[in-house]
Amino acid sequence: MYFINYNKCSTCMRAKKFLDDNNIEYIDRQIKENNLTYDEIKEIISKYNIPIKKLFNTSGILYREMDLKNKLLNMNEDEMIKLLSSDGMLLKRPIIISDNNILIGFKESKWKEELLNK
Repeated sequence: MYFINYNKCSTCMRAKKFLDDNNIEYIDRQIKENNLTYDEIKEIISKYNIPIKKLFNTSGILYREMDLKNKLLNMNEDEMIKLLSSDGMLLKRPIIISDNNILIGFKESKWKEELLNK
């Protein structure tokens, strides 16, 4: 299982604490240094049937600075994937990716349901 996060993000810190407190093993991947590639994002969208816009960090500084709320309206999926793969700070975080599931953003109740009740 991959835990894709940003170590200065308070939500990511809470998510990491949840994983550690519940002895859930994961591979830590820092999106700032090791962003998802174009192919990885394409695979996530396809495999988990995720709408591309769900992957954007809409509350992030970079998202606002780039005025992506408006620019995404005129972009196709390929352009959005290229944009997401260009900078990890554009990705919503944290993300948990396992063989059969993906969790985007940290909602403790959802993570408990998905990761502890299996």
